[in-house]
Amino acid sequence: MVEHTTAWIAHAGRSGAAAFTAERVPVAALRPHDLLVRVRAVSVNPVDTKVLKRLGAGESTQLGYDAAGVVEAVGAQASGFAVGDEVYYAGDISRPGSNAELHAVDSRIVAHKPRNLDWAEAAALPLTTITAWESLFDKFRLIPESRGVLLVVGGAGGVGSVLIQLAKVLTGVTVIATASRDESRAWVRDLGADAVVGHRNLRDEVAAVAPDGLRWIFSSFTAGNLDDYQHLLQPFGEIVAVDDDPGPLGALKTKAISFHWEYMFARIIHDTPDVAEQGRLLARTAELVEQGRIRTTLTRTLAGLSPDTLAEAHEVLRSGTAVGKLAITLD
Repeated sequence: MVEHTTAWIAHAGRSGAAAFTAERVPVAALRPHDLLVRVRAVSVNPVDTKVLKRLGAGESTQLGYDAAGVVEAVGAQASGFAVGDEVYYAGDISRPGSNAELHAVDSRIVAHKPRNLDWAEAAALPLTTITAWESLFDKFRLIPESRGVLLVVGGAGGVGSVLIQLAKVLTGVTVIATASRDESRAWVRDLGADAVVGHRNLRDEVAAVAPDGLRWIFSSFTAGNLDDYQHLLQPFGEIVAVDDDPGPLGALKTKAISFHWEYMFARIIHDTPDVAEQGRLLARTAELVEQGRIRTTLTRTLAGLSPDTLAEAHEVLRSGTAVGKLAITLD
């Protein structure tokens, strides 16, 4: 078995390509449930930029929380996979990330890659799909018979781009998405949003298309919006938030509005009894993709994982203008 691999390490306090270095690191010893994956593509998520920003002076880490690749070795208790299988997954924030040629990951949060997607198209999906799925079906508890209006704040982002599709394919809800630029508005409509509103005059624009109010809000940008959310939601409405520091929640009390945090790493970092649900939902998503009911949200691919491509990807994420997802292929 190979003992070392190349990994791309992120360093605090540096800018541009200098923030990333390619280094030879030991291949992780496989845990019982692990797979060793030869990574063929990764995607970059806002969590990558957040983790890098939070590093202390002189600290470094191996980022990467999405990958698609080929299984090279199988742990003693890993079931359902064999050497040579093509897989995709979102990984575990408490372990070294997927920005490496060889990567160890718990098989219970892995699924076989959709057969009709290439490596970059597949790598774009896992983290955002898990976040969207858990928001809709674990937090909101939506079912095929669900009816009502769902607002997706940040509809053109990575999570919103999957969540709109899942809501339209697997439930009966009406979806309103926020998007401001012509490009992003066209994108969310093409994904199936029933209506599109802007961010700046949220209360009036949502009220114009949903005069009876909202039942659910998925929020990527909560701070500063809670007053509008309280006004727009029906009594007993619900919010799922994925961003940090939403602000005081007291205004939600008079309507008995429920507030949920969604954190897709919670199952794996706490090794919950249902941790394998993430592998199962990715397998179900692969079926939907192969059936043509869900599509990849990839909009941009960079060739060759390197300090330059990582720096470019992080800059795109920090700009706040990304539509869909960005992936990087490995040579």
